[in-house]
Amino acid sequence: MNSILKKASCVVLEAGNIIKEGWKKPKNIKHKGRIDLVTETDLAVELFLKEELSKILPGSSFLAEETAGNAELVDRTWIIDPLDGTTNFAHGLPMVATSVALWIDDSIALGIINLPILNEIFTTVKGDGAFMNGETIHVSDCASMEDSLIATGFPYAIEDHVDFITKALNKVLMSTQGVRRPGAAALDLAYLACGRYDGFYENALRPWDTAAGWLLVEEAGGTVSDYNNGEFNLFSPGILATNSKLHDSLGNILRSCL
Repeated sequence: MNSILKKASCVVLEAGNIIKEGWKKPKNIKHKGRIDLVTETDLAVELFLKEELSKILPGSSFLAEETAGNAELVDRTWIIDPLDGTTNFAHGLPMVATSVALWIDDSIALGIINLPILNEIFTTVKGDGAFMNGETIHVSDCASMEDSLIATGFPYAIEDHVDFITKALNKVLMSTQGVRRPGAAALDLAYLACGRYDGFYENALRPWDTAAGWLLVEEAGGTVSDYNNGEFNLFSPGILATNSKLHDSLGNILRSCL
């Protein structure tokens, strides 16, 4: 699996060059929804990843954001978000990510999150730890909500979740040092894994948003569950990820807002 990770990481870094080139050019933006955007770069990166990753594992399947359709998870499936943070990309903000995970034997076997504009790549293989730019990373040791920095995100269907979002945000803000909302869930999970954040929660994410980050956080010593502290899966309606020490505390706040 480490050999596959090495090859896939090279592909993801090459895909990052497509994002860097698109970063310099005028953006051709289309709308998938009122606030859900897609650009030519999203599509170009996804096409490149599918072509190149299929060479690493011939016959593998893909669950990718821009072409998911009715695709399902089967054994040897690459789960791809070509450009997480498209709205950031469209507005010239550097918080964008490419997320790639490999699903084998009903679990995530490896994960890669590349932040091409910020020049950081996070990698993990199940059972082998978590890394940023080749160096071992670990979640923070923060054990107090008062000392914590928490990240969150807002779903595209904001009108369906706004009551919970505002209620939870109020309580989390009053309990912590602060809340951050960069606008790319893959980046949030990577930052949690390397100790920059102490916790993260968000509603209505999709498998390509969380697959790589889920494994990365757990391999870095963190905990991932749904809001009710049940077992997380790629289709859970909400994700709660923490450095483990704050899992119960942050979870209790979120559960009080459901």
